[in-house]
Amino acid sequence: MRVYKFGGASVKDAEGVKNLAKVLQTTGYTNTLVVVSAMGKTTNAMEVVIKNYFDNKPELQSAIHEVIKYHNQIILDLFDNENHQVFKKVKLLFDELSLFFKSNKSPDYNYVYDQVIGYGELISSTIISQYLNEIGLNNNWLDVREFIKTDNYYRRANVNWEQTQEHISSKLDASVLNITQGFLASDANNFTTTLGREGSDYTAAIFAYCLNANSVTIWKDVPGVLNADPRYFENAQLLHQISYREAIELAFYGASVIHPKTLQPLQQKEIPLYVKSFLNPEGDGTCVSKVKELIPEIPCFIVKKNQTLISLSSLDFSYIVEENISEIFSLLHLYKMKVDVIQNSAISFSVCIDNLYDNLEKLLQHLRAKFRVTYNTNVSLYTIRHYNTDAIQELEKDKAVLLKQLTQGTVQIVTK
Repeated sequence: MRVYKFGGASVKDAEGVKNLAKVLQTTGYTNTLVVVSAMGKTTNAMEVVIKNYFDNKPELQSAIHEVIKYHNQIILDLFDNENHQVFKKVKLLFDELSLFFKSNKSPDYNYVYDQVIGYGELISSTIISQYLNEIGLNNNWLDVREFIKTDNYYRRANVNWEQTQEHISSKLDASVLNITQGFLASDANNFTTTLGREGSDYTAAIFAYCLNANSVTIWKDVPGVLNADPRYFENAQLLHQISYREAIELAFYGASVIHPKTLQPLQQKEIPLYVKSFLNPEGDGTCVSKVKELIPEIPCFIVKKNQTLISLSSLDFSYIVEENISEIFSLLHLYKMKVDVIQNSAISFSVCIDNLYDNLEKLLQHLRAKFRVTYNTNVSLYTIRHYNTDAIQELEKDKAVLLKQLTQGTVQIVTK
C-alpha cells in the first residue's frame, strides 16, 4: 500500500489532471490512495468568498461565481459529453455551499472558514475521480471527513488518532485505487474541520500511518526537496537524502516543501517519504528516511515573510524572569500566535511571531499593561541550517538585521 499526494499546482488545469493520470499510469495505481488538494489557487479564491460573506455580502455571489467558472472550464476541457454526471456532482457541491451561507447562524469566523474552505478539495477530488474513471482508471471516491476525526479547534484541528485508526481500518478498501481530499477532517458533531494551511501532506501521512503504508510520495513542481526556495534564493540544489530529524527541523523552521506535522507519524513507523516532480515521475527526487545524514551536506536556507517582531522590557527596568516569561507565553497562547524565535536578556524579551489569526492588536494592548512594547511588522525571518560564515554574510548583505541568534547547527536572522 502506498499513498500519493498531489498539490494544487499539479492539478491547476485540465492538463494537470491529465498529467496526474499519466503519473499513475507510469508508476502503477493498484493498492494506492491518492490525496488531492484544491485546484490551483482555489483556496485563496475561497478565502475571498469567506471574506465577502462577513464583510462585503453584495460581492459574495460574484466571488462564488468565479470559483464555479474556473472549475467548469476544467470540466469542459476534460469531458466531451456535456451530460456527464460530473457536472451534476459538482453542481450539487456548489448548491451545498450556497445552502450553508443561507442557513448559517454562527458568527464564528473560524467555524465558517472550515465549513466553506474545504469545498475546493471536495470539488477537485470529484473532478479527478470522475476523469480517472472515464479513462479506465477505476477508483473509489472517499469523503475524508468520514475517516479522519479531530477536535473542534477550527482551522488547526488536532487528530483523534484512536477514532481515525478505527475508521480507516474498518471502512477503507486498500486493495484498489482510492481518491480523497487533503486538508479536511471532521469533529465529533461531523462539522468539517481543517488541519491547517498546506495540511494535505499531513493527511497523506495520517493515512499512511493508519494503513501501515510502504511509502508516501508528495508530487511537486520541483525535482524534490531543495536547499532553498528558488523563489527567493538563486542556485538552489537538490537534497537527495534527508533524515527524519533533519526534515522535521527544516519543516519546523518553515520549509514549504513538507508540512511541519507530516513527518512525526511517518517517523514513528519508519515509512519513507519521497518528494518527486510530477513533471518527471521517474526521477529520483528526495527520500526522507532513517538515514543519519544530509546528502549533500550544504547550508539550507528558509525564509518566512510577513512576520512580526515584538520586543518587551519591564516598566521599572527590573529583570525579565520566569514569572514574566510564563505570563508572556500565556498571552501568546491565548491569542493563538505561532512563535518562531525567542531571545531574552536580563531586562528585555523579544519574540518573532506569525499573526495567523489577526489578533496582534489585542495581544499588544494586553502586553502594554505590564511591559514597554515596541514592534515591527512585515519583517522576514531567515533560517540557515548547517550554516557557514559565507552563507551568513551573503544573507545579511543589504539587509537591516533586527535580531540574530546562533546555535550549533542553526542561525536565525530577522530583517526589515
